[in-house]
Amino acid sequence: MIINSSLRIDLVRAKSTKVGFANFPLSCRQNVTSAWSKFVSAKWKEASLKTSTEINSNEGSVCNKSMNIVWHKCSVEKIDRQELLQQRGCVIWITGLSGSGKSTLACALTRALHSRGKLTYILDGDNIRHGLNSDLTFKPQDRAENIRRIGEVAKLFSDAGVICIASVISPYRKDRDACRSILPDGDFIEVFMDMPLHVCEARDPKGLYKLARAGKIEGFTGVDDPYEAPLNSEIVIQMEGEGCSSPEVMAEKVVCYLDAKGYLQA
Repeated sequence: MIINSSLRIDLVRAKSTKVGFANFPLSCRQNVTSAWSKFVSAKWKEASLKTSTEINSNEGSVCNKSMNIVWHKCSVEKIDRQELLQQRGCVIWITGLSGSGKSTLACALTRALHSRGKLTYILDGDNIRHGLNSDLTFKPQDRAENIRRIGEVAKLFSDAGVICIASVISPYRKDRDACRSILPDGDFIEVFMDMPLHVCEARDPKGLYKLARAGKIEGFTGVDDPYEAPLNSEIVIQMEGEGCSSPEVMAEKVVCYLDAKGYLQA
């Protein structure tokens, strides 16, 4: 508790005359009350922060796993929504290096499906960081949380019967696998944009590789942070010779997969 000099003088005077708090000078009483309130408030915040930290650090705690919530079912379920939309909800997870063409494919794919009367929604990595994930950095733990949140939102879209297209670098294999694990078998369709680093860096549509090479961006995937390529993607998009297929051709490859697996009808 920090007491200013004028308050100390008042306290000394009060002590020397052996009078009670009620007989302190008014200014002294006001200063003591204000200082004490600030002290209590600071200690309360400190205790609350400590308690929150302890709760979050304990496995199986209320924060990590609430034991007092129950899933509330509704009579209108996923199968009913799919029947209404005449399609099956799923998540198309497009992963790859920055500049590999993820967003380009996502837009071409949603256009192709829209023209077929299918309802889609794109969860673009950059767009999500403008809102839902604006509080996250690019540190490993925040990257994991970024993907976890996108995975949960994608799951909701899928449950709504929507064909959700997630376009995110998602560099770590375990994070992508975690997203796959929360969906029914077959409803997580991983599309790997398997483009060489030098091709992605040559494109550099946002100028990010240049900044990373200059040391102005730290932890940039492909430069000073690893990208763990998928091992068993449902779909792999690669270069053909020295060039790449058009966005429309790449999108048609995904559409053919969805059609063959029955996702374009209820």
